[in-house]
Amino acid sequence: MIDILDELRSLVAVLDEQEVDYALCGGMAMGVHGRARTTIDIDLLILSDSLEKIYALARTLGYNIRGKEMSFAGGAVEIRRVSKIDLDDGELLSLDLLLVTPETLPAWESRVKAEWEDGKLSVVSVSGLIALKQLRNSSQDLADIEALAGDGNEQG
Repeated sequence: MIDILDELRSLVAVLDEQEVDYALCGGMAMGVHGRARTTIDIDLLILSDSLEKIYALARTLGYNIRGKEMSFAGGAVEIRRVSKIDLDDGELLSLDLLLVTPETLPAWESRVKAEWEDGKLSVVSVSGLIALKQLRNSSQDLADIEALAGDGNEQG
């Protein structure tokens, strides 16, 4: 069984070791900002220049199934997916790489270093996370926005 937190630890360690910029976003970033919720993937906001290097690094961690390129909000959100399969139980875990576009640049620029376990984790700020979620605007995103904005919480 794949442990998503172990996967995030491994991924962050290799990205930090190779000095690749990233910002955690999506459901796991919700947890960093105090609004934990269940999620089934890891979402990272990245510079498009880093995409091939991240693919190569992710491959060393078993992420070797490339998904279809996805685009939302008229191209404002560009996602590149790569996944891994647990050979014991067939469980799939996806790593969604959101490319920085002109529309997502403010979220990228808002990233902060958050205290996480024994170190720091690069994560989009609360306002950046809300802005990303407004672009996609799914029912889950709307619920996340409400949870993030509910108490005026603007850490980072």
